Amino acid sequence: PRVRHLAEHVRLALERGPAHVLREVTDSGLVGRGGAAFPTGRKWQAVAQAPVRPKYLVCNADESEPGTFKDRVLMEEDPFAVVEAMTIAGLAVGAEQGFLYIRGEYPLALARLGNAVEVARARGFLGENVLGRDVSGSGARFDIELRRGAGAYICGEETALFASLEGFRGEPRAKPPFPVEVGLFGRPTVVNNVETLVNVLPILNEGVAKYRSLGTPGSPGTRLFCVSGRVAHPGLYELPFGVKLSELLALAGAKKVQAVLLGGAAGSFVTASELELPLTFEDTRQAGATLGSGVVLVLDDTDALGPLLARIARFFRDESCGQCVPCRVGTVRQEELVQRLTRGKCHGSAGQERALLGELGQVMRDASICGLGQTASTAIESAVAKLGAFQEAGK
Repeated sequence: PRVRHLAEHVRLALERGPAHVLREVTDSGLVGRGGAAFPTGRKWQAVAQAPVRPKYLVCNADESEPGTFKDRVLMEEDPFAVVEAMTIAGLAVGAEQGFLYIRGEYPLALARLGNAVEVARARGFLGENVLGRDVSGSGARFDIELRRGAGAYICGEETALFASLEGFRGEPRAKPPFPVEVGLFGRPTVVNNVETLVNVLPILNEGVAKYRSLGTPGSPGTRLFCVSGRVAHPGLYELPFGVKLSELLALAGAKKVQAVLLGGAAGSFVTASELELPLTFEDTRQAGATLGSGVVLVLDDTDALGPLLARIARFFRDESCGQCVPCRVGTVRQEELVQRLTRGKCHGSAGQERALLGELGQVMRDASICGLGQTASTAIESAVAKLGAFQEAGK
């Protein structure tokens, strides 16, 4: 049944043409679900209008943010939807080759996607002549190649992902130029994560009005939330944008909530007094938080903040690619500071150490090349400011 479904959606995209698909995606208000929340239609339009060829489509399935597992579920449970969405996106922007860069720790997803690609190619949904000239009249070409990552968090950053695909060390590149101009192999490239691409299917199938009937004007549609931590029912929840955090936590069976980490290790903490926060891009931004990759990590009154923050600091220290000094040195010094504060062995007073932690975070935000260094201190600083972390740390 999914193979037949695949044929229907790809045929629909071919019959309506690239201009229609681009217009629908733009009018839907769809934005990236990986954390940056960049308008998808604008990105696709830029690549479609680029005169340079060839063009590429990259599906970023290197889902490495701690606490995130939405893309894994989508790939394992409905790999044909991923293939279908990539094909539609590739045909819309004029890309003849797509790459799906999948996290190395997802062997089941890799196997199921590999099977889906093989079946789609055998049935004529991928390759030299998608669905045949007699159906589309266009002789459109698009194919997908799977590439497996090696467990580097930094390769979730799009330009580091390009470097890895090209056979080089995964290190970010300075922007501009942006990927829509100079991307993979120096060509115009569309990069979207799995959840973003799969959202294209209901937009194309049901129309913009139906899609925008869910959510809010500023955040239309639905969102996948990865709920974990101190909850009775951890898992993946799909809800319309605008649902209150308290409603999501009630569904997950959260009790005695002390705080919630939104967005993962690169996200921010929300206090127990902020649980009525609507989960939209605009509302979380106004509250000084972020939806990020959809992580909702719940803490209760039995959780100690110090060890959790130390683990976050250690994660960024380990995952920094080391290319730029602010991140390479800053993440090490941050981890040392958090360890000292956690153990109560400060150099000077705890207040001085907390001030140094804030200064260090500011330097990393201002001077790091990519988002890893720029957000490495976000969760830690929000815990200090909102949750009173390290207030009682001694010498």
